[in-house]
Amino acid sequence: MKVRFLGGPTGGQGSPRLYLTDRESFAVQGWKTDREDQIEIPHKLPSYAEPGTCLAGLRDTGHGTFLLAGTPVLDPEALSAMTLPDHETVIEVAISQEVTPGAPDPRR
Repeated sequence: MKVRFLGGPTGGQGSPRLYLTDRESFAVQGWKTDREDQIEIPHKLPSYAEPGTCLAGLRDTGHGTFLLAGTPVLDPEALSAMTLPDHETVIEVAISQEVTPGAPDPRR
């Protein structure tokens, strides 16, 4: 899997980070939780998604972060493109389309 860096709240030097994959999904780097298919990310991280897209399934923790579940990324090519501290991991999640309430549905 190839990944392209989209951004992160600490710029190109820190983490967590958001990536776009060549499989038309997001690879999301975040803090490990007690589940291998779930990470915790700062509220700012989803703002790096490309215009018109979003991360679905975010659960607010109430302390400035979200929990997000997905498929653990184990692909060596993708992981080699990332700087991954021991307290972080990466999951893959589907790209969702951003919908603004009251706006015309872009699919029609």
